Amino acid sequence: MLKEFKKFAVKGNMLDMAVGIVIGAAFGTIIKSLVADILMPPLGLLMGGVDFSALKLTLQEKTDAVMNGDKVVTPAVEAVSINYGTFINNVISFVIVAFALFVVIKAMNSFKEKEEEKPAETPKQEVLLGEIRDLLKKNA
Repeated sequence: MLKEFKKFAVKGNMLDMAVGIVIGAAFGTIIKSLVADILMPPLGLLMGGVDFSALKLTLQEKTDAVMNGDKVVTPAVEAVSINYGTFINNVISFVIVAFALFVVIKAMNSFKEKEEEKPAETPKQEVLLGEIRDLLKKNA
């Protein structure tokens, strides 16, 4: 069983997948920065100075604890909100990543189609063997 696992783990496909995951994670970080730091500030400025990451719908305001000496009369309550601005940023990030993948896959498919369209070149050995066969037939 250990041999099978070792064979599986060191297969080329497995290593390719691992490299893809690492590069994908780095690509995700770059896209997140592109959206949050490059695209959203000017977009927010065009929309009247809105910071999308700060957009939220507050369901319950934060309240501080009420103390009577060392005794807590009313405990502190954290704010409860729906952070739809962060969701908008994430949707934009997703669209950019999906578009980038679409472009890469489209380019790869186009490259594969061009490779498939090329006629296969006959190796020199086969050409020479064919010429030898023809000469032998002629002399026979």
